[in-house]
Amino acid sequence: MQIQTIKTTAFNDQKPGTSGLRKKVKVFQQTGYLENFVQSIFDTLDVPDNATLALGGDGRYFNRQAIQIIVRMAAANGFARVLVGQAGILSTPACSHIIRKYKTFGGIVLSASHNQGGINGDFGIKYNISNGGPAPEKITDSIFDLSKKITEYKIADLPEVDVDTLGQSIFNDGKFTVEVIDAVQDYADLMQELFDFSAIKKLLSSGFKMQFDAMHAVTGPYAQEIFVNRLGASESSLMNCIPSEDFGGGHPDPNLTYAEDLVKIMFAGESSPDFGAASDGDGDRNMILGKNFFVTPSDSLAVLAANATLVPAYANGIAGVARSMPTSGAVDRVAAKLNIPCYETPTGWKFFGNLMDAGKVTLCGEESFGTSSSHVREKDGLWAVLFWLNVLAKKGMSVEQILMSHWAEFGRNVYSRHDYEAIPTDAANTVIAHIKSQFPSLPGQSFGGYKVKTCDDFSYHDSIDGSISHNQGIRILFEDGSRIVFRLSGTGTEGATIRIYLEAFDPEVKNHHLDAQVALAEMIQIALKISELKERTGRDTPTVIT
Repeated sequence: MQIQTIKTTAFNDQKPGTSGLRKKVKVFQQTGYLENFVQSIFDTLDVPDNATLALGGDGRYFNRQAIQIIVRMAAANGFARVLVGQAGILSTPACSHIIRKYKTFGGIVLSASHNQGGINGDFGIKYNISNGGPAPEKITDSIFDLSKKITEYKIADLPEVDVDTLGQSIFNDGKFTVEVIDAVQDYADLMQELFDFSAIKKLLSSGFKMQFDAMHAVTGPYAQEIFVNRLGASESSLMNCIPSEDFGGGHPDPNLTYAEDLVKIMFAGESSPDFGAASDGDGDRNMILGKNFFVTPSDSLAVLAANATLVPAYANGIAGVARSMPTSGAVDRVAAKLNIPCYETPTGWKFFGNLMDAGKVTLCGEESFGTSSSHVREKDGLWAVLFWLNVLAKKGMSVEQILMSHWAEFGRNVYSRHDYEAIPTDAANTVIAHIKSQFPSLPGQSFGGYKVKTCDDFSYHDSIDGSISHNQGIRILFEDGSRIVFRLSGTGTEGATIRIYLEAFDPEVKNHHLDAQVALAEMIQIALKISELKERTGRDTPTVIT
């Protein structure tokens, strides 16, 4: 095995976002672009002898080519073994599980998550550390610093590895091995350990109808193995389950806008299935639907926490819960009743990892359709779907009945998120600057029936590692507990996305049937007035409402 040292020129735009580096495919196809970033990852790490690297992605365009490059670079940079998901397919939660199960040194996930794929779409790469979670900021900051100074990278002269066939490829007299593994079986086995599969199987055989949409993305093979092969669901209950390099030309983001086909099925009146769910490009997000009923991710987290003891893995209770700052306070109310801690963190799953490693929390979630538990260190879409099915099987209620019962007990945190995507970056920055300029004058102001109590740019002090994260989102907090949050998203690759989060607490059961957009109508207008978003961006309506 010959190791080549290739001279290269640094790029200045390789700063990882909340979940790795995401750019257009054509950016990654530039000479040295992927190689520079991968070398910067390896140069940041102190790779021990006999280290193993997990590797795989969501199957999007450029996934296979990137795997071959990274395998050769791993060999050149001291790794002894690389575990690759068969066909290069490895969901993000499954990668986290593989890292933890096989005690690898870490893993590289190739995905741009819920962003569009194809030759004109997006690609992404991130490094996960040995606990299975995304690299913390101190590592990603180091990767970025090195990427700006890199002058060369190392790559081994190896033949192309067959990633479609299970088994080992041995090189360099046994000093380097590539093993193609069936990560679907590993992940399905874990799910069967956590949940009551017999109860779910009985539910699915009782006339209960479900519909799962994999959105032409990575969870298709996992859904086939779990729902059909192990739980006895019909083939017709699955849709779009063959992974595609361009996700069937669609946008693999499980929300009411982009999962339109599933939404139509679930909102077709009495003929609709009892339960619907969708997952995203890399399998870490989920959307939950009932018959003609949408469950917000914030409410989903709260319901799962309130009913955790119905699931075998959590039968003895949960240690605590955590949510991202923009996520509604619904789970806070559950935690208070259960007398367990509730943590508020910045957006980004890496912030939950420290809390889970320290045993502080069991369940965690983000309003951006991500929920999970300490079984891995990533969001986990299929885990959330199975959790809901387990709860439905045990309670014998519909999705809507479960939510109405939950709100009657805890009150309803009426919640919605408005996304304005692909805004010119300069215009987006002026909106945020304008809101911040009002910080001194907003407290005490009244807007209709709401009076501002305080406002800030959220900062987080990590109680585990002592790190401090500033500028995590603008909060406008009202005296009645309602709030508006503004954030610039770090997950897109074109322009900027402004997200507006709106929340109002309503304890009155008589109002719990109201559509969120109706209940939040006044607050929506307040947000637009404070931000001057329409005037400063020219955008009249959100791209996505959830």
